[in-house]
Amino acid sequence: MLPDKVPDTPVEVIVDLLTKAKGIASACATVPEELKSHLQKALDIASGLDNYLEKITTKESEPLAELYKKTMSHNWDQVFEEGKTKFRLPKECITGHVEGQTLQMLIHMSQAKRVLEIGMFTGYGALSMAEGLPEDGCLVACELEPYLKEFSQPIFEKSPHGKKITVKIGSAMETLKELAATGDQFDMVFIDADKNNSLFKARVYLKDTTDINGLALRDFNQFIANDPRVEQVIIPLRDGISLIRRVSLTSAYLLSQDDITDDEVFRGVKGRFILDRMRLDGKVAYVTGGGQGIGRGFAHALGEAGAKVAVVDIDQTKAEAVVKELLLKGINAIPIPADISNLDDVQRMVDTIVSKWGAIHIACNNAGINKNSASEDTSLEEWDQTFSVNLRGMFMCCQVAGRVMLKQGYGKIINTASMASIIVPHPQKQISYNTSKAGVVKLTQTLGTEWIDRGVRVNCISPGIVDTPLIHSEDLRPLVQRWLSDIPAGRLAQVTDLQAAVVYLASDVSDYMTGHNLVIEGGQSLW
Repeated sequence: MLPDKVPDTPVEVIVDLLTKAKGIASACATVPEELKSHLQKALDIASGLDNYLEKITTKESEPLAELYKKTMSHNWDQVFEEGKTKFRLPKECITGHVEGQTLQMLIHMSQAKRVLEIGMFTGYGALSMAEGLPEDGCLVACELEPYLKEFSQPIFEKSPHGKKITVKIGSAMETLKELAATGDQFDMVFIDADKNNSLFKARVYLKDTTDINGLALRDFNQFIANDPRVEQVIIPLRDGISLIRRVSLTSAYLLSQDDITDDEVFRGVKGRFILDRMRLDGKVAYVTGGGQGIGRGFAHALGEAGAKVAVVDIDQTKAEAVVKELLLKGINAIPIPADISNLDDVQRMVDTIVSKWGAIHIACNNAGINKNSASEDTSLEEWDQTFSVNLRGMFMCCQVAGRVMLKQGYGKIINTASMASIIVPHPQKQISYNTSKAGVVKLTQTLGTEWIDRGVRVNCISPGIVDTPLIHSEDLRPLVQRWLSDIPAGRLAQVTDLQAAVVYLASDVSDYMTGHNLVIEGGQSLW
């Protein structure tokens, strides 16, 4: 059974004060019943708030729950008396469940990758934030007490997120100097060094306060408020969370500086920096052949960048499976079964998307087939079937979607060609595939120059040999080692190697590119 906490959070302090006021009022016969009623209502509201927030907030992970329980049951007075800590550490100062989830949410929302925390205490806040960081994220925690690192480390090691945390023991100022000297920069700095609850025990904002911590924190807050380079807001949670960010580049302060060139390079195109310009929020896209392999990778990439995605595939089950993946990631997506070698299917595909979302901004024509045979043995049936999908079908997709885009005055068409459009891959024999993909490049160049002055850009991506399940089939597996010897990069392409290219070509940053064949093959076409 965990001991009761002393009043600590702002709500707990208010509840404590209201409870005392109610007791005094109840004992005094001259206090009006109406005032007693108001006190009771205020107490009921305040008493229920923390419990409600605790109940409604998503539960913490097992390592965090274990760390909280370990901290609350630890005898910190004994630790201090044994000389293991320099200060007597009250357990009520530990970051709680709601606060921990708030910190984690802030990390998610800010998309921070590098965080500096000053004042780790038992590491609950540090581990909460680490759970919100991406896999390659990093949190540096500054702590004065070596014992606290020893206390938290076993829990950090149990968590898959503990590896993101580096604890530096010693003076925070010395650590900051060290980090500054090595040029370290952080997306977020979390200062949790006020063990006396200066903000919510009224040590900051009461006019007649004399508390040294409250006065210091008041000076700090005012210093930030007076700095024209930043904006600040304080969230009334626990000790108070100060959110501080750089001001917009359009602020009068920054524009008044004499040594800047105020142009799009400085402030961004339409006020958007390069990564923001690669976002696809509000855009509508489709991906043919989206049920597997490269098409599945393209669908995920476009959706992650913000687009709504129609996953088109001849196999409805595969299209639905990819849509399920996208929906789990919060991406708006629909499946459309279609055979792109059939004009009626292509028209229905486009009509379905326009009916659902009102436009098509990005057409990712990726579906294709490949059949291997020696040229002297290639049948007209194989030739016609390959061209029906790879070139005729692609032209129909470009044409039908292009009509919508030309009417809109905007569109990005991205066709999947192949390295086989510029070299003859070997030792496999695939004349119909190679020729059809060369046709895709010329189709792309022709449409790209014909439509750009009406707002539609057409480009293509030529992947090298991509590591998909097909590559590991019984027929092709023996060729893998031969292919690897022809690739300077020394490996096959992964679907993820192509994702940034499709987002680039789909976004506004590539507006000046049209008719281009973007080759991504690990250098294979150069040998």
